Amino acid sequence: MKTEDTQDIFPLSKSKSVKGSRRLAREKALQIINAYLISEISWAQSFGHIFSREFNFGEAEDEKKHDRILTNDEVLEIESDVPIKWKQEEIDFCHKLIKETIALAPSIDELIEEYAENWELERIALIDRILMQIAITELMKFPEIPPKVSINEAIDIAKKYSTPKSSTFINGVLDSVNEKLQKEGKINKSGRGLM
Repeated sequence: MKTEDTQDIFPLSKSKSVKGSRRLAREKALQIINAYLISEISWAQSFGHIFSREFNFGEAEDEKKHDRILTNDEVLEIESDVPIKWKQEEIDFCHKLIKETIALAPSIDELIEEYAENWELERIALIDRILMQIAITELMKFPEIPPKVSINEAIDIAKKYSTPKSSTFINGVLDSVNEKLQKEGKINKSGRGLM
């Protein structure tokens, strides 16, 4: 299904939009990797649809209530999704993050299991595991991103998408993994990544 075809089913807002960011790109990476792991669809197939769409079923807080009958265009606007305006660098960042995370997942899972005290990998919530995989991938493969940023982003996204205790659990595991990788010389940061 092409993006144009989905716009008839899931219309995009014509009056509102959101600027893309690395935070949103990380959230989309989480969604795409999750879809890849729980379905038989390749991540490349779902990338365009998930990355380019934000589904906001239900009313937005700022939408006005009308006491009159709405026109067809007004109904369409209220029910539409808010499009995200991406820069090419954000799209490239997300694409590389997904590709590298999936490639490194088996070795990253070993690290997670080593530092997730008393937790077997299968018992860790899938979203938490993916967030840790993404953060560890950033530690190892994105020299321009400071380790604190990668860890804090995983924690903040966990607060939005996972359980109340997930952020504390993720923080503990990632701090330990970061320390180990630093000692082993597997984290090489440069430029802004040194901050």
